[in-house]
Amino acid sequence: MFWPMFAVAVGFLGLVVLGVFAVRVFVEAERLGRQVTDSARRIGRAAEDLERAAAGAARSAEAL
Repeated sequence: MFWPMFAVAVGFLGLVVLGVFAVRVFVEAERLGRQVTDSARRIGRAAEDLERAAAGAARSAEAL
């Protein structure tokens, strides 16, 4: 009777460990998603700044 109960306990502990890892993966995936969103927003702002700077440089070049 000991071994079947031991096997059930080990199986339950294995499921608990898998659950903990699943939660950790979910949390890290959410964090990565937030970082990607923030990076995309910053890249968009930098692209807009570059466009404005290029337009200003083009106007300056036409004036010469």
